[in-house]
Amino acid sequence: MLCFFIKIVDTFKYGLWRGSFIIADKMSKAEARSKFEGVFYELIEEIDAVVAETKIAQPARDWIRENLKYNTIGGKLNRGLSVIDTYKLVTNKSELTEEEYKKVAVLGWTIELLQAYFLVADDIMDASKTRRGQPCWYLKPNVGMIAINDAFILESVLYLLLKKYFRNTDYYVDLLDLYHEITFFTELGQLLDLITAPEDQVDLSRFSLDKHTYIVTYKTAFYSFYLPVALALYMAGLATKSNLEQCKKVLLPLGAYFQVQDDYLDCYGDPEVIGKIGTDIQDNKCGWVINVALERASPAQREILDNNYGRKDSEAEARVKTVFKELDIEPYYHQYEDKVAGEIRTLIDNVDESEGLKKQVFTEFFNKIYKRQK
Repeated sequence: MLCFFIKIVDTFKYGLWRGSFIIADKMSKAEARSKFEGVFYELIEEIDAVVAETKIAQPARDWIRENLKYNTIGGKLNRGLSVIDTYKLVTNKSELTEEEYKKVAVLGWTIELLQAYFLVADDIMDASKTRRGQPCWYLKPNVGMIAINDAFILESVLYLLLKKYFRNTDYYVDLLDLYHEITFFTELGQLLDLITAPEDQVDLSRFSLDKHTYIVTYKTAFYSFYLPVALALYMAGLATKSNLEQCKKVLLPLGAYFQVQDDYLDCYGDPEVIGKIGTDIQDNKCGWVINVALERASPAQREILDNNYGRKDSEAEARVKTVFKELDIEPYYHQYEDKVAGEIRTLIDNVDESEGLKKQVFTEFFNKIYKRQK
């Protein structure tokens, strides 16, 4: 008779049931998220122990804990959870040992820490007011520009975790190289975005669809789509040169498509569905919608866009939207979406599975975002 020894940990604190040997895979999205978050609470304690070894004062330790919680927990966690989902797919495992789950979850949390680092810095650069329904970190009482250092700490913590959990693996240096490369790429995308469309200097002559494609590929697609899959492949022992190149070939266009959707929904989405009122027009964003409009506009329409885009004025925004309507941007987007979706499906169909990579990995990503409304 096969016996299973089950240990129940603090489910009230972490919302998490964990088996001593096997962690069940059959769970709802809410349960998967709760289990994943439970790992992060453990990691906070581990990070605090490392910080304590430096003999830093207790208020600083408390500050770091709050920084980690406030800026890392609360998002959708799609990037981190995708590492786990991808790992299970490519290893054909519906169940993971506790140790195996912990390691792949740590990789997931390193992405969420990278995301937190980017967002804290981005909110300062954009002078944003809220993030995930609460005040941006730098606007919290007594934080201010200390948030710049806090962003650096969030990035450093991900390397502490990589060292603790993966230093003895044969792919540890590969993980470090991957993170350094992806971070650099993301920062390049952010730079081009910032110098192309500063909020206080509206100049639509700086905009182009080529710049937009570069921005969304480097600022979003590399770390949001390629990185989760690459991390899973390294842990699964399947990060061959061919597999990684195939991932880029499919996931970078998929990530660019995802950002185009975001740009479209900011202008045309239902605020009650997406949970916010779009601000891209007033914020002078170099988005897909305005770039398509610039390519299609007549001289008279271009003049209206030049005079009204990027203005903190609802009437100016309305004039811009009127031009968008005249240019049939909405139906054009649906044509674009169908075309890109067909191209991505073809890329997925052509994936070579001979080295352990699975088409299903990409199909899962595609199905999650195709024709999304929020």
